[in-house]
Amino acid sequence: MAVRRNPQDGRGTSGQDPAEQTASRSPERAGGQSGAQSHDRPSNRPSNRPSDRPSDRRNDRKSATYIIRSQIIQAPQLTPGLYIVATPIGNLSDITIRALDTLAAADRIACEDTRVTRKLLARYDIRASLMSYHDYSDDKERDRVVQAVESGQAVALVSDAGTPLISDPGYRLVEALLQRGLPVVPVPGPSSLLAALAGAGLPTDQVHFAGFAASKAGARRRQFTDLARSETTLVLLESPRRLPACLADAAEIFGGETMACVCRELTKLYETFDRGPLAELAEKYHGQPVKGEIVLLIRSRGAQEREADPAAVDALLEAALAGGTVRHAADQVAAQTGMKRRLLYRRALELRDKKEI
Repeated sequence: MAVRRNPQDGRGTSGQDPAEQTASRSPERAGGQSGAQSHDRPSNRPSNRPSDRPSDRRNDRKSATYIIRSQIIQAPQLTPGLYIVATPIGNLSDITIRALDTLAAADRIACEDTRVTRKLLARYDIRASLMSYHDYSDDKERDRVVQAVESGQAVALVSDAGTPLISDPGYRLVEALLQRGLPVVPVPGPSSLLAALAGAGLPTDQVHFAGFAASKAGARRRQFTDLARSETTLVLLESPRRLPACLADAAEIFGGETMACVCRELTKLYETFDRGPLAELAEKYHGQPVKGEIVLLIRSRGAQEREADPAAVDALLEAALAGGTVRHAADQVAAQTGMKRRLLYRRALELRDKKEI
């Protein structure tokens, strides 16, 4: 089957899983590298088909190989342990040599989604024994991984993209292994957090990674109110569907003039860094359909708690009450002044009741 390729992210668009494509196709063609040429597979290619038992595969070192641009690479043997392997966040060429060595030589690979991992392995012609490990894995599945390491196996842990444990599964597994004194080895590499910081043009001396923004409006506003007290560059993950509402709340809580950057489709063909004040970004994305993975960076300038002029505080609360609820007003003015939200909430209630009378 002919495969149309994305020249940047290395994935075909035919819809066919690369693991199911014809074995004679060059891995570079299956991956779709920009400018990649067709190459015949070398005739001396050793068998790379895994045995049924990981222990047999460990003894047969010929199986621990991978291919880069038609060159067959023999992976060094791994010592037993859990290897936390970072994988590409979009562009399959971003994987490190050490990660390929680890994936090729591991006795097993624990994956967030085996279908996603198979595509990466097919790109580099790595055959491996896969097992599922994700956010919904129970104690039994976690114990399977722990027992594999205890029995002397090298197990690689990967997420669908980026570095495992960074807003991805793995924390409890690592904790269980360390409690038993078993080796845990990080194999660093791609990360949307670092890629976004590198290209956003915001300060990087102090950074706060807050994970995913809260999905519900009330919880998100409370989250932003707490975060707005810190003087730092905030990094948040967000879904395309919720981005417009998220930006609108951020503009209100952090201030419309606060600089931010919407990072989309990092390392892929349509990678964008959309920089500007939060108010402008909120207006730009309002009602607009958004596609792709989103990382949102906000330059929070913080707010030190201080004694404020009561008349000025009342004016701020009254303005906020005109467009929202008491809670909304307290959140907004707390972010603006650094005052305690509890005190502002009480005063907002008084102002509202006085107005109703």
